[in-house]
Amino acid sequence: MDDKDGRSLFLTALTTEHFVLQTAASATVAESASRASIYILALSSSLVAMGFAVQSPEAFAPFIASILPAVFVLGLFTVIRLVDVTLEHQQYLRGIARIRGYYRTLMPEAAEYFAPERGRWPEAPVTPALQLGVTIGFLTTTATMVAFINAFVAGAGITLLARHLLGLQTRAALMMGLAVAVGLVAAFFVYQKWRFRLAEPAPPATPRARSS
Repeated sequence: MDDKDGRSLFLTALTTEHFVLQTAASATVAESASRASIYILALSSSLVAMGFAVQSPEAFAPFIASILPAVFVLGLFTVIRLVDVTLEHQQYLRGIARIRGYYRTLMPEAAEYFAPERGRWPEAPVTPALQLGVTIGFLTTTATMVAFINAFVAGAGITLLARHLLGLQTRAALMMGLAVAVGLVAAFFVYQKWRFRLAEPAPPATPRARSS
């Protein structure tokens, strides 16, 4: 096999890999949307059922004690998976960016059409979703949305149970629920930042200077 045939086969394989990465990235977006929808649907159904259960004071507290923990656990598993899906999506985008870098070397005209500044994400080893900054990037993920809602679901459950089972005053029960919700949101941000930090690509190794 000569160099021309090898280059042609390599370009075909690279194009196929580009297509596979695009398909995989689209699949992660679809999975993220479906998992968030399942959680929101479960939460909405639970809220509707709570509206019926509130008519019976004897059944309301046991209902809250059984349904809200189940919704919270579902939300917790959903958040964990959404963070993983986001990281998978970033990995696929980095792979596409690397392939675009090779397309830029094919011919002089390609350097203009595949220029780094014309791409949708940077080709440097950074997280594509965090181009607006780490704080804003973390606030705009689907996992953050679900985690925020789930935290206040837990806070509402703690408030209701503290009010009905422990007999606390409304203000004290609200403060307890708010503290739980804020603590869960803070814990999620710490977890998400830790997971993103583990998934960050290692910086390119710099060659060591030879000692004279």
